[in-house]
Amino acid sequence: MAAMADLALELSKAAGDAGIKTVYGDPVTIEGTTLIPVALAYYGFGAGTAEGEASGSGSGGKGSGGGGGGLSIPIGAYVGKDGETHFEPNVISLLAVSIPFVWVAGNALAKLVKVLKK
Repeated sequence: MAAMADLALELSKAAGDAGIKTVYGDPVTIEGTTLIPVALAYYGFGAGTAEGEASGSGSGGKGSGGGGGGLSIPIGAYVGKDGETHFEPNVISLLAVSIPFVWVAGNALAKLVKVLKK
């Protein structure tokens, strides 16, 4: 069980170190314009163990497992040119992220209208 806790701790340290580099990539200069990519990123890890009686057989059961994953969504870039810096959003990513929100809001509004009509 201690080995699983150590593994989870090591994974969380590795993800924490990678976070800033993942969200704000290395600046890139193209024809005098500097671009700093920006992304929304997150990671999750989990692990567990269990011991107990197997149902009906009378013998003990043991198990353990773990897993992890992450996601990164490019949301835009900071653009620097001639001493000025501004943010340029990635419109396609922002639209893709907003679609579930709009769907949920539309369904909630439709249910609210139905309730108010009664």
